[in-house]
Amino acid sequence: MTHTPILETRTQHWPDESSCEVFAASLARNAALADATLELEGTLGAGKTTFVRHLLRALGVQGRIKSPTYAVVELYELERPGLPPLAVSHFDFYRFESPDEWEDAGFRELFAAPGLKLCEWAEKVAGRLPPPDLRIGLQMEADDSRTVTLQALTPRGQELLR
Repeated sequence: MTHTPILETRTQHWPDESSCEVFAASLARNAALADATLELEGTLGAGKTTFVRHLLRALGVQGRIKSPTYAVVELYELERPGLPPLAVSHFDFYRFESPDEWEDAGFRELFAAPGLKLCEWAEKVAGRLPPPDLRIGLQMEADDSRTVTLQALTPRGQELLR
């Protein structure tokens, strides 16, 4: 497994869920998001799925947004006026016991295809995923706020931080 250097790191404080929603909305407006891979890190309850729900809403997903904990992946095809449709794959690898399960599930094709990839619990498939463009680490604080660490690992990730 090769180590991908971190090109840029930023830290934010989200005092409440509305701060998460505001960040997700600003990220959704960034053109670099269309083919990005985002990894979300944090303990159970840190807000990974909440962030994804806010991001998907900001991208235009209507109706119920399910957590892919049991299905492992939820797929979305988003129509964007004046732009090509956006394929979004939301992965949750929490239940994986071994990185080999990633190969067995046939996800290589999804990661090779164009579109946005959102990955929760990526450490469960260490060495199988391509390097993320942006890693979002969510740390719960005693007052229920979040300390958020944003790490750009690619030039696209740096563009997402702008």
